[in-house]
Amino acid sequence: MITKEKVDAYIQKIPPAPEALKKTLLFLNQGELTKAAQIAQTDLALKAYLVELVNKPIFGFRNKVSDISQIFGILGVERSQQVVYNYMISLLSPDAWQLFALNKNSFSDLQAELSSKWQKIVSHLGIKDADIQNAITLLPASIIVSEALFCEKIDDVNLLRSASEIDLNTILARLCGMDLFDICQRIAQKWNMDEKSAAILQAASGVKPSEDEQINMLGKWMHLLLFYTLSQPTYINAQLNDFIDFQIEYVGDIYDDFAKLMEIA
Repeated sequence: MITKEKVDAYIQKIPPAPEALKKTLLFLNQGELTKAAQIAQTDLALKAYLVELVNKPIFGFRNKVSDISQIFGILGVERSQQVVYNYMISLLSPDAWQLFALNKNSFSDLQAELSSKWQKIVSHLGIKDADIQNAITLLPASIIVSEALFCEKIDDVNLLRSASEIDLNTILARLCGMDLFDICQRIAQKWNMDEKSAAILQAASGVKPSEDEQINMLGKWMHLLLFYTLSQPTYINAQLNDFIDFQIEYVGDIYDDFAKLMEIA
């Protein structure tokens, strides 16, 4: 079994934060978009990532946006924080994935899709809480940590998967005593994020409902978002859908609203 200390050792690597990145986040947290853009402009890797990410089709910009001040201005404080968190996660992304059939581009696409659609949801719900908006960034981070943990015991994982139809979340829990959503919580603690961010992810598992009405409601929306996104062919092929066991009874009361918002036929 992989100890919690080993899990924490992987999480401790998140994020490898250069000085420019830390200052960018500091100014964003203060709502200083202009100062944040000036700092981000000096980090060529961060700048290139921001330009590539926001110009993906999922963000819906008609013309290419390449000026960092313009990018932060269009996105606003909360969404700018979100894309910078995504950059932090991308720094930890492996060059070659072993268990999950992913690469730099497909993982970046996953980040962009989850971020954009979660923003659409919280806007639909009239929520302007930055902690809630940034909660979705925890999932891609936990996927990276899970990949590293699985690779520690890759032969055991493959043996379990070939011997019986055990989902990856169950295997992960057996290996280290934590499932994907528990790892999200550990990462949230590492990032000093508000407790409600992790609570939403736990509720999003579909099997750990919250007693807090708002957290539980957001968990339902995120559960649907995760299932809907990870059920796409690219992520089924990558085996990521194996983390989400769809709980239809849990989300039945909002399913029609979700389908309408996401324009699901």
